[in-house]
Amino acid sequence: MDSSTKQASRLARREAARQARDAFPPMGIYAIRDQSSGHLMLGASRNVHAALNRAHFELRMGKHADRVIQAEWNRSGADGLTFEVLELVKERENPDFDYSGELKALEQIHRELQGLPS
Repeated sequence: MDSSTKQASRLARREAARQARDAFPPMGIYAIRDQSSGHLMLGASRNVHAALNRAHFELRMGKHADRVIQAEWNRSGADGLTFEVLELVKERENPDFDYSGELKALEQIHRELQGLPS
């Protein structure tokens, strides 16, 4: 590779990294369900993919806060649980939009739909 090709490649990587950093994060509601008992854990996050990755990590370490979910993981591993994103928040043009309030409202709606306590 000549120096101009390397330079172009470096610039393309920097631009891709900048775009990823500046992209709207995947905010929304996620669920982890114990397939055998039907137990459901709902959560809201400003980055649902990161929240689900954290849950996987905590489960592998045996440190997840939801004891039912952790017990199923200990019995069956990932095969006993389903991990899903239920709903994503759309990016708004208004820079003052209250995303935290939107997440709280969506989580409440999903809790009511699933018959879970607030």
